[in-house]
This record gives sequence, structure tokens and C-alpha cells, in this order.
Amino acid sequence: MPDIVENSIDLVSQDHQEVSDHPDHDEDQLEGKKLSWERLPRDDSLDLESRSLTVPHGHESKDEDWLVTMHLAFQSIGVVFGDLGTSPLYMYASIFNKGINHDDDILGVLSLLFYILTLIPLIKYTFIVLRATDNGEGGTFALYSLLCRYAKIGMTPSQQPEDRDVSNFELEFPTKSVKRASRLKSLLENSPSAKVFLLFATMLGTSMVIGDGILTPSLSVLSAVVGIKQATSAMTDDRIVWISVAILIGLFMVQRFGTDKIGYSFAPTICIWFIMVAGIGVYNFIKFDPTVVKALNPKYIVDYFRRNKHDAWISIGGIVLAITGTEALFADVGHFTVRSIQLSMCTITYPALVLTYAGQASFLRKNRLLVADTFFKSIPKPLYWPMFVVSVLSSIISSQAMISGTFSVIQQSVSLGCFPRVKIVHTSTKYAGQVYIPEVNYLLMLACVGVTLGFRTLERIGNAYGIAVVFVMTLTSSFLVLIMIMIWKTNIFLIISYVLVIGSVEFLCLSSMLYKFDQGGYLPLAFAAVLMFVMFVWNDVHRRKYYYELDHKISPEQLKKTAIDRNFCRMPGLAIFYSEIVQGIPPIFDHYAANVPALHSVLVFVSIKSLPISKVPLEERFLFRRVEPKDLNVFRCVARYGYTDVRNENEPFEGLLVEKMKEFIRDSFWISQRNNMHSSDGEIKFGIKEEVQDWTLVNSGENGKEDSKRQVDDQDKQQDLLDREIEAIDKAWRQGVVHLIGENEVTAAEGAGIVRRLLIDYAYNFLKRNLRQTDQVFNIPHKRMLKVGMTYEI
Repeated sequence: MPDIVENSIDLVSQDHQEVSDHPDHDEDQLEGKKLSWERLPRDDSLDLESRSLTVPHGHESKDEDWLVTMHLAFQSIGVVFGDLGTSPLYMYASIFNKGINHDDDILGVLSLLFYILTLIPLIKYTFIVLRATDNGEGGTFALYSLLCRYAKIGMTPSQQPEDRDVSNFELEFPTKSVKRASRLKSLLENSPSAKVFLLFATMLGTSMVIGDGILTPSLSVLSAVVGIKQATSAMTDDRIVWISVAILIGLFMVQRFGTDKIGYSFAPTICIWFIMVAGIGVYNFIKFDPTVVKALNPKYIVDYFRRNKHDAWISIGGIVLAITGTEALFADVGHFTVRSIQLSMCTITYPALVLTYAGQASFLRKNRLLVADTFFKSIPKPLYWPMFVVSVLSSIISSQAMISGTFSVIQQSVSLGCFPRVKIVHTSTKYAGQVYIPEVNYLLMLACVGVTLGFRTLERIGNAYGIAVVFVMTLTSSFLVLIMIMIWKTNIFLIISYVLVIGSVEFLCLSSMLYKFDQGGYLPLAFAAVLMFVMFVWNDVHRRKYYYELDHKISPEQLKKTAIDRNFCRMPGLAIFYSEIVQGIPPIFDHYAANVPALHSVLVFVSIKSLPISKVPLEERFLFRRVEPKDLNVFRCVARYGYTDVRNENEPFEGLLVEKMKEFIRDSFWISQRNNMHSSDGEIKFGIKEEVQDWTLVNSGENGKEDSKRQVDDQDKQQDLLDREIEAIDKAWRQGVVHLIGENEVTAAEGAGIVRRLLIDYAYNFLKRNLRQTDQVFNIPHKRMLKVGMTYEI
């Protein structure tokens, strides 16, 4: 359908100042403004709107400051690397759960640990996957969003108009890489099944990450409390479980303080942990058996598999626990920056883990029978109790990585319409990606407590956790290969090498973990099934409702016809009608007009949008457009907010809206006047009164004087009309403001199948009733709020 206004003016001010009522001042002000004669776009693109703002934002600006990078690198140690760093607590015990049969098996396992740590966390994630962020955000949805920018494969209605520009490969030289990328791009764009599969895989990966966020706290906290049992025999299994539950509740309670404060609180403990385990590793390496350095030769891996065959394959499931938390490197990048995570990984985490595993291997070469308690038995006696305290604290902290990652991926899925709307709290005014989601936090806490009480043992939780970890890694690799081909246009031999090396290792790990499916491995798949069902229902109905509103929005002709046929009674006051679309007048307005044939003297349709920047200057907050016919006094407005701006504090919001609307009316008036006095080459002449004077000097005859006087009279009449229009706005403002909310009910259309009826009438509406409503999202004052209901049959 056509846009609401045929000949409209969209004003985006780059350097607004307050405008007085004096017309000459209005004219002078326009000279410093950037004017856009384009219509508001049909597509709802927040990034496109935010580009007009002068406030620096985004993660790239953070990367430019090394001091900020160092601060974030320090914080990331406490948030991102806790889970990865505490694996030495149980690693060798998990691998050799049946004991060590041969001395060289220790070298084979150490070699496996070294190469898996190098290939997956270091090379794959730190140096390859972290390059694939979407505007600084990581996770499965970030990869999917990145692909949607370069090809029309998205099924959600939130695709941006600029996606079409960045995906245009025709401007590049027709190299083999470009041709390969174009073929794959065309294949994906023309295949509905491929689009569905990619969205399905994205939801699966996101669900698995959320599953990690449930299993990681349970595993890490329980492992810490089990360590207390080794220190004192008074601890029973029941006490261990209930102490773990109490610690988990406390851990989730502190999440509301935000990643910034939590990172600074946790980082010192994890730093001390890495320093101590690395130092103990060096001590054991020198004292017991420095010859374990031979494990750098991958020959010991081959020998290990030849000797142990099936048991060696099963033991890979234990080795996977050495890389748990690796996905947090990518999922948590939005809380930090790429450079800060790379810095902390390469300088602290990776070297400390390699030294720790080498030291434990040296210890086991001389103490094979102590494999069940490798970590604590290998600690020098003077350091035992300090190390015990630090290890307990570090194990509790280690769960923070996936909790923060869960918040990040849910924020991304909400923005793409694939997750029910929840309250997203930005906990830092400095770093855009640090978020906290209260509802999700409490649901995670309940799930973690349930898993801990239900499973009760580390072995079963470890089996479940390993499957979730490797599943997400495999999906990440699959998306990464598409990005390498379509976006990066990587050399085909490098892509093949990546698949053969990294892909083979991950497939081997996944096959080993699936062997333990019936021993707890089913749990993450059950979590993923429930979460995917929720995401699918919400995304499917969200898309149907969105396109229903676009198809049924009110056109200019419809609005004019409605205004004439119904002869609206005009009520005194200003009405603010909230809508979720910016493409036109929402269909619910026609429903309102049919049942209440009266309009307020001034009506403004407001769409509140959150932009991915910290603050939007007040002078750039509103985008206005007048809705024709002019005498209706109906306007459209997009109110733009940054994530740290306070929304709608009653009078301040309303007062600012009215002032900016009057400014828009003045600007529109003077632009229309100047537009009527274009020069022959199409340029606008500034200063109407000065132009009249110059024209009079040139035409010094009687006709020239009469024409000049006529123009001045016309200008005075136009000024009177402007003054009356401004006075009408002020009068409506003084007579009172009412907030109208379009509350949509969604039902399955007549003739719909039973599956669609179940999804829409029961599943979707159940989620909608139990989650945040529109007035809660917009923070609308309840005393002056009126809800307008309408049923959409989709």
C-alpha cells in the first residue's frame, strides 16, 4: 500500500537549537539544518535512523582506546573464562575414570588436551569466530543476522533496507571466490527450505546456549561443594546438594548488579586462580617428570587410540569438559570487545591451562593411583588450604560466563522477533552490550536448582553438559563456513582445511558425547526442544501479525474517505496513539474510528524505538510527519531512545513531544515558502523578505511595487495561519493529554487447520498473557491511558 503522505517532509536535525516564535528567527534557523526530502522508509530500520545521530557508539569506538581494552580484558577474565579455567579441577579424573592402564596413556591424553585447546578455543574461537561478530555482538543469532545482511534469507520482518546494498556482489571483480559466493547466495535466497533450515539451526544453537546457561552453574557449583567433602568427612551427599542450591540462589541474586560490577568483583579471584594453577603446574613439571613435553608429538595420540580403542573414543567425552565455556568467548563478546577477549585469552588463560595440564600429567607419571584426586593431591602442602579456598570460589564464579552469554543471545533473539518480549536492562552506561534480563534470570535460577536437585551427581550433569557444548560448537562451525564462502570469500583450500581439521575434531567429540545420551545427555536436547517450541511459536505468529498490519494499514485515500464519510466530532485535547509500526497508520485506528466517531483536536501516532546507542540527544529524538488532510491535525512520530535514556516520565515526555511538534510545523511552513521561490537552477534561495526587497529594486516600476506588496501581504497571511496552527497545538496541550494503546488480540482465521489453531489460539496467547504488555514496555502513565482492542484473524 502507498505511504500515508504524498508530499511530506522528514526533518532530521543534526544541530537543532530551540526555535522562537519570530519568523525571521525561524528562517535563520533553517539555514543550519540538514533537510531530508525523502519519505520515511517502508522498512523499519533502526540502524538507518541511528546513522543520522552524532553520538559515537558501537563496539568499535571501544576498541580504539587501549585503556578501555585493558579494563575490559581484566573484567572478561572474571566473566568469560571462569568455566574454561576451572576444568583442571576434574579433567584427568573424568578421562581416566577407570584408572590409568599405561604410562604413555598420560602422554596421549596430554597431547589430546594440548591440541584440542589450541584448535578450538584458541585458533577457532579467538582468531576466527570472533571476526564474525554482528556489530560487536556474538552468538548463534549474531551469525544468522550477519548472513541475513548479505543475502535475503531472513524470515523475520526485521530485516533492514541497507541489507540489500551490502549484499550486492555485482560491483566486485568476477573472481572465483566472488562467483562461488554469488552461487551460494542465489541458492540460499531461492530455496525456501534452506531459509527454514537456517532459522531452525539458529534457534537450535540459541536454545543449546541457553541450556548451557542452565547446566554450567549446576556443574560448577556442585563440583566446588564436592571438594568440601574431600576436606571434611562431615559432609553428606544431601548436605552437598542443598549447599549447592543455596549458592546457586545467591549467584543469580547478584546478577542484577550487572556485568560491569560482577566482572570487577570476580576477576581478581580468577586471576589469582590462573596464577596459582600455572605456578603449581610449573612446580610439578620440574619436580616430577619434565619429559611430558614429548606430548607435543601427535604420535602419542595415535598410540593412545591403538592401545585403548573403544575406551579411548569414550574418553573423548571427558576431554570435551576441558573446552566447556568456550562458546562463552563468542556469546559474551557483546559484553566486552573482540580485542579485550583475545588479549586475556592469549596472555592469561591459554598459557595457564597448558602449564596446568602439563604439570598434572607430570604428577600422574609418578603417581598413577592418585588419578581420582589429581588436582588436590598435586598441590604442595603449604599451598593446599589457600588453593582449596580459591578453587571453591573460582568454581562458583565459573558459571558466570554462560549466564552472561544467555542474556546476550536472548537479547539478540528478542530483537529479531524470535523470543517473547522481556525486560532488558542495560547495566552499564559505558558498554552497550552489558545487559541483564530479570525474567530470564529467575527462570534460569529455578531450572538450575531443579537440575541440581534432580541429577545430584557430577557425572550425569557432565554428560548432559558435554552434548550441549559440542552441539553449539558444531552449529557455529557450520554457519562459519557459510560466512567464509559468502562474506569473507576465503580461499577454497583454507575452507576445506578448516572443515577437515576443526570439523573432524568436533564431529569426533560429538559422536563420543552422544554415546552417553541415556546417561544424562538427553537433558540439553529436552531443554532445546522446549525453548525451540517457544521461539518457533512466537516467531511464526509475530511474522504473521506484522504482515497483517502492513497489508491492512490505512492509506491516505482511506483516511480522507473515513474523515469525510463519518464527519468526526472533534474533542478538545491531545491524543497520543501508540503503535508498533512506523510504516503508516495502523489498522486498529480504523477500528477505533468505527466505534468512537470522534477525534481529539490533535492526534499523534507515536512509535517508540530503541536505538543501539547509549543516548539520543533531545533535539534528535523525534521524527515527525503530517498526515493529510491537513485540517485533521493528525501527525505521525517516531520517538527514538538510547538504551540509557529514561522513557516517558509523563509530563516531560509529553511537553517535549509538543515542543518538537510545533518546531516541525514551523520548519515545514518555512520550507514550503522557500520551495515556492526556487531559482531556475533548482537551488533554494534563503531569506524570503530579503528576496522580496531585491526583487523590488530590480522592478522599480509601479507593477513591481504592487507585486512586492502582494507578496508581503501573502506572507503575512501565511504567518497568521502558522500562528493559528501553533495556537491550536498549545490549546489542545492545555486541555489535556490522553494515551491510546492499540492492544491486539490474535486468533486463527476461519478455516485454519488444527495445528495453526493450537499454535495461535493457545500457545501464542498463553505466552502473550503471561509476559509484558505494551503499556509496560512503553512505560505509559496509567491514569491517562485508554486501551483500544482489536482482533486480528491470521
